[in-house]
Amino acid sequence: MPVRSQPWPEGTPCWVDCQVDDPATAGEFYAALFGWTIEGGDEASGGYLMGTKDGGAAAGIGPKPDPGMRSTWTSYFAAGNADAIAEKAHAAGGQVLVSPFDVLDAGRMAVVADTTEAVFGIWQARTHIGAAVHNEHGAYCWSELRTRELATAKRFYADVFGLAYSENAETRYVTFSPAGGGDPVGGMSEEALTPGTPSHWLAWFRFDDVDAGVGRVRELGGQVLMEPVDSPYGRMGIVVGPQGESFGIVDTAAAVFGESGQ
Repeated sequence: MPVRSQPWPEGTPCWVDCQVDDPATAGEFYAALFGWTIEGGDEASGGYLMGTKDGGAAAGIGPKPDPGMRSTWTSYFAAGNADAIAEKAHAAGGQVLVSPFDVLDAGRMAVVADTTEAVFGIWQARTHIGAAVHNEHGAYCWSELRTRELATAKRFYADVFGLAYSENAETRYVTFSPAGGGDPVGGMSEEALTPGTPSHWLAWFRFDDVDAGVGRVRELGGQVLMEPVDSPYGRMGIVVGPQGESFGIVDTAAAVFGESGQ
């Protein structure tokens, strides 16, 4: 079981959480789908829940900061200094939606929209490093940007995090690595998104049997955006939770979540 105890390298998507109208109900859905134990939710944490596997943090579930926003999964990038990265994002043309602030003793965070309007989080680890359990069944394994403006996005993230890119000539899929090098830690693709769909970061979770996982999502009240298909990266599908948040599930034995810095 891949377990991490040290902060992730800067520029690595290190954590995901979803913002929904009813975190407790969402917790029941993800516990049934991924086998998570749901913890937290007290007043001090603002109702924020933690999904864990075998005692390790897997992902978060929280209330929407604005009841009018759509339900969504947010990907967070590791940062040595959240304030400095937020300043770089602003200088690169992004919009700082939530200025850096402390999250109890867990860390310091900010929320930013990039130059294609895709929203992501910045996470400076303290007692909470982000995903401790990763790249196993029911755990977060990958984040990818889906955008109409790939070249614009690549410039932004290179300016902010110093990311290095590699493109698969066959699939035209772009992966990125942290400034210090190492294995790919996330991906980007240029998509003909449907009208009204903004550029966005899609969170992926490993699932050992994607066809069974898609069926389970339906049983639990979710929907399917993309039926299971085979790809060079494994069998995958894209689904939607009962409260409207989309995410991917992928069946692969490959280490798709970056291990650089371990």
